[in-house]
Amino acid sequence: EVQLVESGGGLVQAGGSLRLSCAVSGFPFDDYAIAWFRQAPGKEREGVSCISNIDGRTFYADSVKGRFTISHGNAKNTVYLQMNSLKPEDTATYFCAADSSGTQYDARWYEMRLWNYDYWGQGTQVTVSS
Repeated sequence: EVQLVESGGGLVQAGGSLRLSCAVSGFPFDDYAIAWFRQAPGKEREGVSCISNIDGRTFYADSVKGRFTISHGNAKNTVYLQMNSLKPEDTATYFCAADSSGTQYDARWYEMRLWNYDYWGQGTQVTVSS
């Protein structure tokens, strides 16, 4: 059974940092992508960053490029999102999700299309105050 569990959210002042963690278990094959999405009240869920499990390729939304970094843990069953220079507009519930379509077969995997993501964590709240 595939499971994803997020942790690391909290309350931080603008300009501060947080590191989110996504623990992945139960995936039956190697070729998948892990993405971080976020959703603020009244807004659509949007892709933030993603990483390929087989080769480590990464992608960032323009809104977080240069401030956020996605990476694998040493065992590659944990994915981190290091968030620096946080802004109030980063306030949202952050979700970890897995795309099992296969990055070797989907040239547009990095676009973080919602319908490609099969498994989701429960979400962790990030609140950035001014």
